[in-house]
Amino acid sequence: MRLRRKAWAEPEILESSLFIQNPREFKGRWREVFGNDNKICLELGCGKGKFIADIAKQNPNINFVAIDLKFEVLVYVKRKCEELSLTNVRILAFDINYINEMFDKGEISDIYLNFSTPWPKAKHNKRRLTHPRILTKYFDIISDDSKIRLKTDHEVFFLDSIEYLEENGFNITYKTMDLHSENIDNILTEYEEKFLNKGMKIMYLTAELKERKN
Repeated sequence: MRLRRKAWAEPEILESSLFIQNPREFKGRWREVFGNDNKICLELGCGKGKFIADIAKQNPNINFVAIDLKFEVLVYVKRKCEELSLTNVRILAFDINYINEMFDKGEISDIYLNFSTPWPKAKHNKRRLTHPRILTKYFDIISDDSKIRLKTDHEVFFLDSIEYLEENGFNITYKTMDLHSENIDNILTEYEEKFLNKGMKIMYLTAELKERKN
């Protein structure tokens, strides 16, 4: 579904101290941006920001970077974070395919992939955010104790992602085909709420870095 353009969104977000206009300039210096040595986690494809705002509020000693392409969604991330007076979130409008141009080796800890596009057609699989093509870019920025946390409603994408991760230097340390039947801590996203209301099952995994692929 095409996102309707909101002319007011870009000017509003550009005025926010949470928004980083030129993230390439801070490669290797993100701890200076946050003003501390706390670990930095990414949400790739953050949508309107419910997840990032909630997790940042619960974890004030962790820094979070929310990344999406469109000002029309990022402006809502900005509003949620400012309403909660969060200082441990920064917001980027950037193509995730160039993630290794924004962060240096070892700068990033956990990566959250919440309901990213499953790209079900075989010819589009390489666009997936768990595809080996982009996993190599994550290797350029993550620390040795990094985790990837994936949440999705799409079974084929989920199963393929397990295969991608296991074949490219990660151990799957936890997985479930029905997250909400499990008794584990979970922060809802906007999509998750919608899917649950429709009776859909949510799949989830955690993958830990085992070895770096060259």
